[in-house]
Amino acid sequence: MQEHVYFAGGCLWGVQEFLRHLPGVESTQAGRANGTATSTDAPYDGYAECVRVSFNPEEQSVTGLMPYFFEIIDPYSLNRQGEDVGIKYRTGVYSETQAHLIEASRFIEARSDRDRIAVEVLPLTHYLPSATEHQDRLTRCPDDYCHIDKALLHKYKHDTCNTD
Repeated sequence: MQEHVYFAGGCLWGVQEFLRHLPGVESTQAGRANGTATSTDAPYDGYAECVRVSFNPEEQSVTGLMPYFFEIIDPYSLNRQGEDVGIKYRTGVYSETQAHLIEASRFIEARSDRDRIAVEVLPLTHYLPSATEHQDRLTRCPDDYCHIDKALLHKYKHDTCNTD
């Protein structure tokens, strides 16, 4: 059975590309967390760009995913990651599962720099998938902009032999 957690870490293209290669992650989807709109064509409604991570809880946990997430974000930056600036680029962890929020909060609280961290941990109130053009964008268009260093972006990617 899959569980889902939503990570916001700046532009979702890089966040999705990085997270999709992590152990125990079964799938990812680019989207918008905690806005109010029912369409991606609506004006900005307070959402955070995010990635829905579906993972196998027998192989991975939110506690296990948090150190990876912190590798690709500046946890002290408010509403900015790299060149991406604005409230929609804030950092956050969202879930409909209270236990996930507790895990994320405990991870942050255990850090010596916890008082400087600007990552919000909130219940997921609304989720809207991004348009098709934003799904797996850096897989399809690897030379597009990304605020995450390319060496870090694929740090956990394991190439497999293609026999096609």
